[in-house]
Amino acid sequence: MAGELRFRWELGGAGWASCRIADGTGEYRGHVGYGTDALADLLYAVTGLYGGASEQRVSFDLEPMELRWLFRRRESDVSIDVYEFPDGATSWGSPDETGGTLAWSSSPPRGALGHAVREAAGTVLREHGEDGYREKWMLHPFPVAALQDLRRLHQRDDGCRHESCRGDSGG
Repeated sequence: MAGELRFRWELGGAGWASCRIADGTGEYRGHVGYGTDALADLLYAVTGLYGGASEQRVSFDLEPMELRWLFRRRESDVSIDVYEFPDGATSWGSPDETGGTLAWSSSPPRGALGHAVREAAGTVLREHGEDGYREKWMLHPFPVAALQDLRRLHQRDDGCRHESCRGDSGG
């Protein structure tokens, strides 16, 4: 069972970011390359858990590795499994359990996941702005619409009363 879920996304040098996700029992730290629109993909996957989707996947290009996050909604909780694949060129499309190593897992409430991811993306936007994000991430603009969608659904469906969930800033 997960304790308080914490998530952080930090832009590094040109075209890479570091991410950290942790709960009361463990954590995962990794680096993500700009070969995919990683932050947008993550936001859309978490947002999808507020609709009819019971499962969402996100794959990050780590050159040459692939990092795959699998989210499975179970009533009000979400099972999160993070898999590492040694060769992204051969692992794309393969089953999660085949060729990948389970690097981290947790089962937080969906509201905790939505809040943590929304908060981390909002922090990136506040720290860098849209132009600064594009300058560092290079191939993709900041996913403003995805962040706004997640904020709106998290506030509506989870009844989040945290001050950062109110307002129109998206962050």
